[in-house]
Amino acid sequence: MESDSVSATEAGSSDASTDGVDERRDALVERLFLAAVGAADVFGVYLGDRLGLYRLLSERGPATSVELASAADLSERYVREWLEQQATSSILAVEDAGVDAKERRYSLPSGHEEALLDEHSLNFIAPIGRLVVACVRPIDALLDAFRTGEGVPYATYGADLHDGQARFTRPMFENLLGTEWLPAITDVHERLRNDPPARVADIACGEGYSSLAIARAYPSVRVDGIDLDEASIEAARRHLAAESELADQVTFHLRDAADAEFAGSYDLVYIHEALHDMSHPVQVLSTCRALLADGGCVVIADERVPDKFDPPGDEVERLYYGFSILHCLPVGMVGENPAGTGTVMRAPTVRRYAEQAGFRECVVLPIENDFYRFYQLNP
Repeated sequence: MESDSVSATEAGSSDASTDGVDERRDALVERLFLAAVGAADVFGVYLGDRLGLYRLLSERGPATSVELASAADLSERYVREWLEQQATSSILAVEDAGVDAKERRYSLPSGHEEALLDEHSLNFIAPIGRLVVACVRPIDALLDAFRTGEGVPYATYGADLHDGQARFTRPMFENLLGTEWLPAITDVHERLRNDPPARVADIACGEGYSSLAIARAYPSVRVDGIDLDEASIEAARRHLAAESELADQVTFHLRDAADAEFAGSYDLVYIHEALHDMSHPVQVLSTCRALLADGGCVVIADERVPDKFDPPGDEVERLYYGFSILHCLPVGMVGENPAGTGTVMRAPTVRRYAEQAGFRECVVLPIENDFYRFYQLNP
């Protein structure tokens, strides 16, 4: 009897263990299935954004697939399938699903227009599609990089990367950079407001919306936006041409910030969400220190992540790791002896880079933001 009792206990324990394994398996299967559904939604948004379909629906009002395809000069059959996918995912609304497929009228639900079309709103999410597509575009080169340990050059990711990043960050620059973020740094804010006119170097400026936002917020400053990506600087110059009132304040340079002409010239050097992408961040920070005039400082905005690796992470950290394996680490592995920082650059890493670059202190600034942590580096 005792033997039977032990066997029953062991059997029960084994069943419980098996149940636990099955639950974890099922949870992972469900999670990845739902992630695939979400990915399909993101790619659908990419198509609607790139093809101008959301814009047309906003401008023309409810439309059939025939009307929308004609207005966009696209294939009706493809547009119809896209509309049905968007309605099935509740991104678009359909007036009467029961009528003939070509007679159904689709529209943007209330609230969705801001999220998908308002490029100045902090709720503008459509560019996430371009970022995700860009990150997977060079997937074969990425597979090779995993095998060889080499990097994947930034330009390999195409226009969707720099365009998506610019459109994604633009609302934050326009609404927060010059009104909340920089004013929260008292000494920097006062220097930018006062005479003699301050000079700002916006390093790795991308398409330049950060440079324009600084100039707009501080009308007396001169801003040099500096980047090595030709396509980004071309776009930045187009954006500047559209804001001609800032032409006397902002200049965009397709040059290396280490150019001797820039040395000792700037009251503020700003780096937004770019340090973690750089193959040699200590060298870059050393260059930034050399750019500073007396009393100047460097301000860095980069990913807000926990100070140590402690999984499981929250959704933001998970997203950052996703971007890291697909894009940020590969571009940061280009060249000889790269640092290989990756997107998830924690505060102790920034402090270490700053110290190695010769800065006297690296201060985490009390600026609240869901995505970014801000650092002030003083020489």
